[in-house]
Amino acid sequence: MFDSECNKGADRQLVTQSQSLFKLTKKLIQINIARLFSSVVNNMDWQNRFSVLNLSSHDPLPELMLTHLTGWGAITLVGTDKKAYLQGQVTCNVVSLQEQQVTFGAHCDAKGKVWSVFRLFHHHDGYAMFQPQSAMEVELRELKKYAIFSKVTIAESSDIALGVMGSQADAWIDTVSETTGDVRRIAGGTAVRMSPQRWLLLVNAEQAEQYVNAWQGLHVEQSLWTRMDIEEAVPVVTQTAQNEHIPQALNVQAVDGISFTKGCYTGQETVARAKYRGINKRAMYIVKGNLSAPLSQDEPVVLERAVGENWRSAGALLTYYRFTDSIAIGLIVLPNDLEHDVELRLAAQPDTRWHIQPLPYSLSEE
Repeated sequence: MFDSECNKGADRQLVTQSQSLFKLTKKLIQINIARLFSSVVNNMDWQNRFSVLNLSSHDPLPELMLTHLTGWGAITLVGTDKKAYLQGQVTCNVVSLQEQQVTFGAHCDAKGKVWSVFRLFHHHDGYAMFQPQSAMEVELRELKKYAIFSKVTIAESSDIALGVMGSQADAWIDTVSETTGDVRRIAGGTAVRMSPQRWLLLVNAEQAEQYVNAWQGLHVEQSLWTRMDIEEAVPVVTQTAQNEHIPQALNVQAVDGISFTKGCYTGQETVARAKYRGINKRAMYIVKGNLSAPLSQDEPVVLERAVGENWRSAGALLTYYRFTDSIAIGLIVLPNDLEHDVELRLAAQPDTRWHIQPLPYSLSEE
């Protein structure tokens, strides 16, 4: 009987301990859920701080802006063979790229048609290829195609892309960097000078949140980055334009994104013939015109060119930006022998008129 009472007491104690453990476990789960929810909310909070900045075609740009480049990303390469492997895949000279340098480049198929145009720079212990997000799935697949034979790991980066824009961009970068040059190591990642008034920050999520929350300038959505790309005639290939053009048709040579002395790479024969035999008949241009209605977000925006009294398809815009005063600008690939005063129009809005604008660089091969 004594043993029975002892067993009952032990059972009651075990039940009590189990109940306490259950309550403690439940409390810990609640705490962890609360922390997770708080983390998600905080993460969403910084991502939701960017808003549309409505500007007319005559309005000046603010002096300092920050944007979250959700439409952009980076492919990274690490490993002992990263330099040699990439050198044999792209148009730019990877071997000569210094730690503080950034270069344009293109990756082509065997026929010289472009899979992606990117900015290449040193990032962490390898390279980063910064490019439109929509092109990355196909580009990643094509870039990995022969990697099995090399000691290289190629992957989509999980880092966040932020864009610093405006006349005070350089001054702000100096406050977060202790070095100089166009590529700088900063907390959480890398800062890359894209142009005189633009920097890319490719950093981890924690550091991105800190930069965004501490920002003293304007938080703007990414369309202004697209606008500056257009005004600077930055070569761009999104998913819809992959495998359509050779690098010279996108002006990659004009922004020093092609090395004609580096040796063999995929598509080199076509790229070389375009230079030395003049087989390229196309180039990328800035165009500007009026709108009679919003531009389509789902369908290609096609331009037509005047041919006598008729109109003929000129091609689709690679990218575009719309101002608030019914004016828009864009990039398009056109025949390079067109007169620069040729009249263009939107195919879907035939009452509009568009014209070619001056490029900020020369297309001369000399």
